[in-house]
Amino acid sequence: MRDYLLTLCVTAAVTYLLTGPVRKFAIATGAMPEIRARDVHREPTPRLGGIAMFFGLCAGLLVADHLQNLNSVFELSNEPRALLSGAALIWLIGVLDDKFEIDALIKLGGQMIAAGVMVMQGLTILWLPIPGVGTVSLTQWQGTLLTVALVLVTINAVNFVDGLDGLAAGMVCIASAAFFLYAYRMWFGYGVEAAAPATLFASVLMGMCLGFLPHNMHPARIFMGDSGSMLIGLVLAASAISVTGQVDPDALKLFEGGTRQATHAALPVFIPLLLPLTIIAIPVADLLLAIVRRTWKGESPFAADRGHLHHRLLEIGHSHSRAVLIMYFWSALIAFGVVLYSVHSASMWIVFAIVVLSFVGLVLLLLPRFTPRAPRWAESFVPPRYRRRPRPAAPVPAPAPGIPAGRAADPADPADPADAAAVGPEEGRIPVPAGINGATAIGSRSRFTAARK
Repeated sequence: MRDYLLTLCVTAAVTYLLTGPVRKFAIATGAMPEIRARDVHREPTPRLGGIAMFFGLCAGLLVADHLQNLNSVFELSNEPRALLSGAALIWLIGVLDDKFEIDALIKLGGQMIAAGVMVMQGLTILWLPIPGVGTVSLTQWQGTLLTVALVLVTINAVNFVDGLDGLAAGMVCIASAAFFLYAYRMWFGYGVEAAAPATLFASVLMGMCLGFLPHNMHPARIFMGDSGSMLIGLVLAASAISVTGQVDPDALKLFEGGTRQATHAALPVFIPLLLPLTIIAIPVADLLLAIVRRTWKGESPFAADRGHLHHRLLEIGHSHSRAVLIMYFWSALIAFGVVLYSVHSASMWIVFAIVVLSFVGLVLLLLPRFTPRAPRWAESFVPPRYRRRPRPAAPVPAPAPGIPAGRAADPADPADPADAAAVGPEEGRIPVPAGINGATAIGSRSRFTAARK
């Protein structure tokens, strides 16, 4: 565990430190596309954040190769090299898309090629544990098709959900944390050495997301772009493939005893069939709904729109940060709930806790419809959205005859240089509406303009 944590910290540190220079490079090269109709942000923001994430991936794998307890992963398996080869290819395609906006079909072809590169180097699904049937060996073509399909679904699901600041990185980080706990239990608890590569991939993926999140939280200073979203989707898919298709269930010797005992004991083996989909259940649901919605309207499945789940949360009335936190909550509930159930499948308390937390999530989801108002004495302790609306200001009386428009009827008119000192430095000035993130088009926020003439 110490070596995995060290790998995670190194990956996060390299990603975090490189994101700043990458942001300057993106601005210098013009990787700041114009605001599109489906975008939520209102200011051009640089992309290419996937460059820092890719170098963080390389640093994490390099450090793990020199650690005594993790060096065996590189000696006994070719999966880390397969992952790095596919990641380099998909990252290069993403960088080109962030800069030049390549066609969607070209990106899809590149994703298939990257998946094929991993399959050629051994990172593929060899068998499937099916309840009631046992272990089913797959032919080479069956394993290849299933591996490519899982890679494509995961990459595009993560790419589709990348619509709010910090959303994709946070959800993938939660999913990889749940997958790390599952894979580490398989490797350390059951002594399955074939689960070690998946554990390493999950720890490196957590470091990539944690290192990038400080720069990507709302308001984001840089976006990961397709170079980052497709990269983390590929790494997540590689972790799932490594556990699902490389671990032999018969080696665990769990199918002993009665049928009931064997079923409960084999749940950690059957869970890989569902865990890759449950940890990305929210992105996959968003992907399927988008395809159905666009084809129902007679549009291309690759046509962009504002009908994603995070867009609907904003339309309901949630703020940007609250919408992201709600998506985090549901992702963590589904991912960690499945992992916890695989450990203690006979306990009904886990099911009860998941039901209760689901009810809490529904209440949070409908919170804008039932926004409470705090009493007067507690308004200073709650956010502004829970305070009562201020009373409307009294109308300004019309100027008296003989006084020019724009001049106040009060004797201490700030427009008069003689009375300016008596009124104060901020009275008599027109407030300037601040731009996005509290900034104007010129520079930092300016509260007032010059005094009226």
